[in-house]
Amino acid sequence: MLSLLAFLIMIGVLITIHEFGHFLFARMFGVRVEVFSIGFGPPIIKWRGKETVYQIAAIPLGGYVKMYGEDSMTEPIQGETEKEAFQDPRSFAAKPRWQKILIAFAGPLFNIILAVILVAAAYMVGVFEPKYMKEPVVVGYVQPDSPAAKAGIKPFDKIIAVDGKPVKNWKQFTVEISMKAGMTVTMEVERNGKKLLLTVQLPQDVTKQPIGISPLIPPKLGKILPDSPAAKAGLKEGDIILAVNGRPVRSWFEIVEALSKIKEKEPVNLMVKRGKQVFTVNVIPQYNPELKKYVIGISPAYDAEIKKYGFVEAIKKSIDKNIEMTVLLYNFLKDLVTGQMSFQEVKNNLGGPISIAKYSGGALESGLGNYLFFTGFISLQLGYLNLLPIPVLDGGLILILLIEMIIRRPLPEKAKEYLAYIGFALIGTLMVFAIFNDILRVLQ
Repeated sequence: MLSLLAFLIMIGVLITIHEFGHFLFARMFGVRVEVFSIGFGPPIIKWRGKETVYQIAAIPLGGYVKMYGEDSMTEPIQGETEKEAFQDPRSFAAKPRWQKILIAFAGPLFNIILAVILVAAAYMVGVFEPKYMKEPVVVGYVQPDSPAAKAGIKPFDKIIAVDGKPVKNWKQFTVEISMKAGMTVTMEVERNGKKLLLTVQLPQDVTKQPIGISPLIPPKLGKILPDSPAAKAGLKEGDIILAVNGRPVRSWFEIVEALSKIKEKEPVNLMVKRGKQVFTVNVIPQYNPELKKYVIGISPAYDAEIKKYGFVEAIKKSIDKNIEMTVLLYNFLKDLVTGQMSFQEVKNNLGGPISIAKYSGGALESGLGNYLFFTGFISLQLGYLNLLPIPVLDGGLILILLIEMIIRRPLPEKAKEYLAYIGFALIGTLMVFAIFNDILRVLQ
């Protein structure tokens, strides 16, 4: 119920802001707006303003602003012919193409502006930041075949300097690595009381291809999945795992490594510390068809703190974060279009309304700051995706108007009609695939 409520509030705000952008610019350029609708289908609530019908419709997966003279389906005002309707100075059709482009662009623009505002608000309300960012750079895991692995970095190494510059914590280390992306750096590492100098070739894009190290995460249990093997065995949040099948573990990644070696449904013996009590428990793993391996249903405990920022700093951080998310979205779309992303990767990354509802509910449960941050992230995606040059999207209309400006004449109505069919087919197929993917996730 919470997920549904969180989803409806979020989607309602995003659609309202998007359509308000179109509405505001249309009115600014003197276009008569006939209908302002939040949602599609039959209206649930409806009221009439001076010249616009405002409504909330039954299907909350979009909205629209119907402008007078926008298409061939427009009904002329009483006493006008259809031709006169399209020549009326208050009709969309009569406006210069540059004004039409701005009206179409305003919806996505308002979503992008909203993303900056919401993320800034999240930073002011307070967002969870992992405590390890303030802790020394002790390596917990090294990804095989990564730049770090090739350089000889090992678990439990402590990185104390990058190119001679000391790094006291993970935050400083992250900044140094980001500034030197694509370069070869020398890292000073402390291992078993000795200091070593290791040469690491950093990737060009550290957000897309990390160097391959993760912080040291203690072997402490966080969330236990309901009805999972771990829950049935009596494991609880806060338990510390001391050994797996008799092998001592010092970090969460050693637990993962030990459990990854399970090839069949056989009991796993865990030595557990709970308060001052130490005991052993046998857990029978369960096969997960999506992950294609046996799991027991545990996750690590992440120590985090709520960090609040002032107005100016929150705005700066919001702009930086939105730029970062823009780059990530661009890279995703580029890999998707160029075929560098496999079908399975697309399937894993693509979510529909069910996934969004699930994550929005989880974000709201974890705090207002996280919910605002997640809503801002979805708003940014909504803004950019609406700018894609696909017919029926705002970007498709902008593309058609730009083409008409170049050829200095309108495209034939038949051509626009066929382009609309193609656009509906593409968006419809994508929506069906996303919803089907959501349903599969729920079933699994």
